Amino acid sequence: MATDTGLQRANNEDRVYMDAERGVFLVVDGLGGHAAGERAAELAADIIPRELELVDGPLEDRVRYAITRANNEICEIAEMNAECRGMACVLTLAIAHDDTITVGHVGDSRLYLVWNGAVRKLTSDHSSVGEQEDRGEITESEAMDHPRRNEVFRDVGSRLHEPTDENFIETKSLPFHPEAALLLCSDGLSDVLTSAEISRIVEQYDGDAESIAQTLVNAANDAGGKDNISVIFVAGPEFVGNASPLMSEARTRHAITRMRRGSKRWRFWLERFAWLMLGMILGAIALVMIEHAIGHPLLPQF
Repeated sequence: MATDTGLQRANNEDRVYMDAERGVFLVVDGLGGHAAGERAAELAADIIPRELELVDGPLEDRVRYAITRANNEICEIAEMNAECRGMACVLTLAIAHDDTITVGHVGDSRLYLVWNGAVRKLTSDHSSVGEQEDRGEITESEAMDHPRRNEVFRDVGSRLHEPTDENFIETKSLPFHPEAALLLCSDGLSDVLTSAEISRIVEQYDGDAESIAQTLVNAANDAGGKDNISVIFVAGPEFVGNASPLMSEARTRHAITRMRRGSKRWRFWLERFAWLMLGMILGAIALVMIEHAIGHPLLPQF
């Protein structure tokens, strides 16, 4: 994982949390400006992992409960402290368990799935611009350049919620294949890098997830770094980037193996042909010798 202030902000309002042993991955983007946004993100990153451990039941219910607890505590603190008024955050939570990913999402941070050489967005941007993009009404590039890109209609902390409230937390569970990878990020990445640009970097993965996360952050800064940037990259145990040195070596080994197999098949049929020709020659010699011994040909003469 990696996080950076970017090139145009004075402070970093993003927070990231990762517990690979428990399979918990969380990216939080603070809203409200200055210390307030940082405080909201910090609270969410502290409360959610803790609350996940304190309740039982189906994982999607636990995800809803943990995010709601963070929401309500942020809201209550903001009401009691004038300097925190208006603070909130958006977030994406992914929990890996039993070959499944369970997702909890609010706002415009994102979760991508990387699989079979493609990058696919698994979360929806809770903004009018994000909805237009998801419906295909505007292109990805048009959405990235839209002046209202960052106006979200869902957040964590601006008002009290119940876990079951509609239009609050987006949850889902989906299979996670061992040859796939996950990418969680704040909009500081997705607002400046297209899916294709993200894919080109992710496909360089050769076993070092930290390097991929940092390379993505560096690329976002190279593209202007107009916001805080946070990235968590999680590779499945069998995931290898299509453009990585490991994949190149594998392709080379495969090509050599195919050549060797082809060479073996050629030698096999060549040996068969040689034995066949030898048998025919020996048979002809034997026939001549027998005919000579008996004094007349064995085969009919025409």
